[in-house]
Amino acid sequence: MSFHHHSYLASVKRQITMITTRTATPADATAISALLTELDYLDTAHFIDQRLAELLVHPDERVLVAEEDGALLGVLSLHFIPQLALKGDFCRISYFCVSSNARSKGIGRLLESEGEALARARGCDRIEVHCHSRRSNAHRFYYRQGYTESPKYLCKSLAAAGREGGEQ
Repeated sequence: MSFHHHSYLASVKRQITMITTRTATPADATAISALLTELDYLDTAHFIDQRLAELLVHPDERVLVAEEDGALLGVLSLHFIPQLALKGDFCRISYFCVSSNARSKGIGRLLESEGEALARARGCDRIEVHCHSRRSNAHRFYYRQGYTESPKYLCKSLAAAGREGGEQ
């Protein structure tokens, strides 16, 4: 086998890696906190272990992660909300982040697809996401996945004045 052919095969072999999705585990807390930092949630490290443990056992919550070669590259947190006036639940994406150095590789699409499958299996009639107006790249992603703008969303903060944290 020529050196050129061997180099090509080695190159192809390096490019073929498997991105997998799975339910998060408590061991993922530190990596999830690092991803949330990319969304400007800068202070999750001191409580992420407890919060993740609570979400993982809650019947209306699912936290999915995407990984490649053992490295966590994305997280998707889903909340299922029963509706009083309609038969089905609806699903809200509460947090969704793909590592900045792993974007445009299909990881977000894979996680969103897995989330949609979970929502359908749960009998949800829709998925919604609240995304901060400054996140224009995220908006483009959601539009490509079939999301449309819906009626105005209003919010009243109950956080103490001066409390730090990111926005979606």
